[in-house]
Amino acid sequence: MNNPQSQREKHARPGIMTLVQSYFVRHIQVFFYSLGQLSRAPISTLMTCMVIGIALALPTGLHTLLKNAQQLSGGWESTAQISVFLKKSVTESHALKIKADIQRWPDVISVHYISREQALKEFQNLSGFGGALQALDTNPLPSVLVVKPQLSEQTNEQTTERLLNKLQSMQQTDKAQLDMQWVRRLYAIMNIVERGVQILGFLLALAVLLVVGNTIRLAIQNRRKEIVVMKLIGGTDAFIRRPFLYTGFWYGLFGGIISWLLVSFTMLSISSPIEKLTTLYQNQFELSNISFLTTLMLIIISVLLGLIGSWFAVGRHLREIEPQ
Repeated sequence: MNNPQSQREKHARPGIMTLVQSYFVRHIQVFFYSLGQLSRAPISTLMTCMVIGIALALPTGLHTLLKNAQQLSGGWESTAQISVFLKKSVTESHALKIKADIQRWPDVISVHYISREQALKEFQNLSGFGGALQALDTNPLPSVLVVKPQLSEQTNEQTTERLLNKLQSMQQTDKAQLDMQWVRRLYAIMNIVERGVQILGFLLALAVLLVVGNTIRLAIQNRRKEIVVMKLIGGTDAFIRRPFLYTGFWYGLFGGIISWLLVSFTMLSISSPIEKLTTLYQNQFELSNISFLTTLMLIIISVLLGLIGSWFAVGRHLREIEPQ
């Protein structure tokens, strides 16, 4: 004999599945219904999406340019180098061994060895005192190791100073010299630009929230009578809020796509002049376009801003609309 409780459970399971299926079907319907509503006013929809796209394109473009600036002319690593003047007693073979040891350090990019003869020849050519130097019996210049430190977003000024002290403490070193002023300027510029991009991005994200919120507010006011009727027949706030949230989603999605198009077009338009400029400095540099990860983050942030802006707008103005 069949258990009545098990029969009730069998009938309940299809009911739950049907309920879940119906829930997702309603969301899909509203998802495309909100898109249809936007397509009925293409001009105003395009204008709103353009405002969002331009607002997000500014910090995104600056972020992409900043990443490219760190690679320009072989990277900013070439703006600072440590000159290690070896003692005169150090032979050339010993100096080359020291060079190989320093080259293996993790915070060093490259090491260039300048022998005493090379240093004297360069000084004669550049100083204009070639005739006077040739009269000397001995070479007064030491051999030099030119060390390029690793400079990136993960390093800082203290890291470079530790490398300088480490080189200075070697027994074979007579003097180690680093142009710390250039290093300080380098990190200052990087920090200022990065902080400026962050502040600009925050302010423009706030502007996007205001734009989406104001647009949704106007949509709510235009559909005020429809919302009143929905509440009279028992429509819940969640049911009424749903199409407006999806409208904010579409605004954010289209705005993010427009922003990506603007940044990509800008990078393509300036890539040729930058390549010509770097060629004049005998350097090869190819401007990198917006990366896939940056594009993904841009779309996600844009959609979230659209959803958050519409959520606050609907939550505030929907409570003000009540049937009389």
